[in-house]
Amino acid sequence: MTSFRISEAAALLGVSDDTVRRWAEAGRLQLERGPNGMRLVAGSELVRLLGDEPDGGALAQAFPLARASTRNRFVGLVTAVRRDGVMAQVELRAGPFRIVSLMSREAADELGLEPGMLAAASAKATVVSIELPGGVDG
Repeated sequence: MTSFRISEAAALLGVSDDTVRRWAEAGRLQLERGPNGMRLVAGSELVRLLGDEPDGGALAQAFPLARASTRNRFVGLVTAVRRDGVMAQVELRAGPFRIVSLMSREAADELGLEPGMLAAASAKATVVSIELPGGVDG
């Protein structure tokens, strides 16, 4: 199980460290003690609360994972992994965005993907479409 320090959990949720502590005191969020006595938040707890106060910008800044040529990178938490015989469907929540990736089961197993883990989804495409909400004139 992946766990995060309070400051990391705050960045993942897009709130302050003090907010995470208040939520823990109020029973909204459960903390655990690490081997060194540090208070930690389980990744599964973050998955449960991720939709409350998302902030993809703070998340990407708090957890720079890698340098890559792909500019469309979404850092977030794995929220679901569905495996069958050959393929795996992985869902990632990055701020307000839900990204779904289909990959080989072997790749998902090699990465050890499980809900609550920190990960990044990268997308590279030659076509990008822009949409406007209904009723908006151009």
